[in-house]
Amino acid sequence: MANANQVGIGRINLSTGLGYDGVGDKYATYLKLFSGEMFRGFQHNTIARDLVTKRTLKNGKSLQFIYTGRMTSSYHQPGTPILGNADKAPPVAEKSIVMDDLLISSAFVYDLDETLAHYELRGEISKKIGYALAESYDRKIFRALAKGARQASPISATGFVEPGGTQVQVSATNSLAQATDAGNLVDAFYEAAAVLDEKGVSSQGRVAVLNPRQYYNLINTVSSGVITSGLINRDVQGTALQSGSGVVEIAGIKIYKSMNIPFLGKFGTSATPTNAGDFVGPTIGSEDMYGVTGTQANYAQSTNTITVTSNAHGLSAGSKVDITFTGGSAASSGTYTVATAATNSFTVTAAVSRTTSTVSNGATWRRSGINNNYGTSEMFSGTCGLIFQKEGAGVVEAIGPQVQTTNGDISVVYQGDVILGRLAMGADYLNPAACVELYVGSSAPAAF
Repeated sequence: MANANQVGIGRINLSTGLGYDGVGDKYATYLKLFSGEMFRGFQHNTIARDLVTKRTLKNGKSLQFIYTGRMTSSYHQPGTPILGNADKAPPVAEKSIVMDDLLISSAFVYDLDETLAHYELRGEISKKIGYALAESYDRKIFRALAKGARQASPISATGFVEPGGTQVQVSATNSLAQATDAGNLVDAFYEAAAVLDEKGVSSQGRVAVLNPRQYYNLINTVSSGVITSGLINRDVQGTALQSGSGVVEIAGIKIYKSMNIPFLGKFGTSATPTNAGDFVGPTIGSEDMYGVTGTQANYAQSTNTITVTSNAHGLSAGSKVDITFTGGSAASSGTYTVATAATNSFTVTAAVSRTTSTVSNGATWRRSGINNNYGTSEMFSGTCGLIFQKEGAGVVEAIGPQVQTTNGDISVVYQGDVILGRLAMGADYLNPAACVELYVGSSAPAAF
């Protein structure tokens, strides 16, 4: 029997191709159906906001926190008046946390695109904007806690000095293997707990934040019996145990995991997973400044001083600048405070001493929206975990995380809507005694 002459209803212009896709597609006229699924970019959990002290700021640019020191006691001598301690205690000190500039994330959705699209994106875009703001929130708080662990107490009056922050060495070798070793971490936790007790820090609200490799290594090592003591709540199993939500404890310290902590100079991980993408373990660098174009300039470094040559830059000592360095033995890109300023040049201070000859157009700088000092990558090259109590850091919010959408005349003029997320906050350490930084390396990271 002869073969049938099939009508090519799936083909364009009676093409004879046998392939799929392109001009020879035998299914070219058939409809692509939407599966109803959108693959979302992976998001990292944000946890820091509820673990530290948070206050709302209104009608001002900063919030003041008052420290009071200890007082002494003495026996009363009969017949003598009681007129207050002769040392005039308690000593008092202050600290202010200032606001950073308005942090935003936005997207413009064109009406026609939205009409023609067969899937809904507004809700998903709003979520992405919220995640972007929350991630920045966590990263600032965790860096502020690490900074606090390196500080002395603001109470420094003679005879009344209060304890400062704590840095605990996990290993003398700066490596990922040592930073994630379960035995090293358990020892470090008990040392940190003892120091916090000795400094009189409340045991209520003590938490630790580790990176995922550290957290899972602890669980795996204990579960396999390599370490038989040290972890509490080991009866918790399954999803709860692996969630990283504070159900595991060492020395009464609840353990969380996060990809937003400073870890060996990056956020969350120094390792590079296969096909990691752009958002895994980014270097701690400068935040973007919306609407501000960077200025290219020459730079050179001698010891810890970086000199940037830029004509009529308009900066002054104390100004905050975001600088991206390329070429030469480049310092860490990040937010710096201008140390000195001349008409056509300014200097900033690097964390690591080096000598770099002039690099032509090797620096791109712009005024920063950051008004607090959160540090650069070089300052966290050995950091591998944080242990703290709620008083360790503070956050001031003028505008909490929120999403806004344009409408009315603006929508008519542009035939679409801007979806905008905004946040105005600042973070810094409060009580250094409540901050503990875990580190690997022969020496503790320097204060900044």
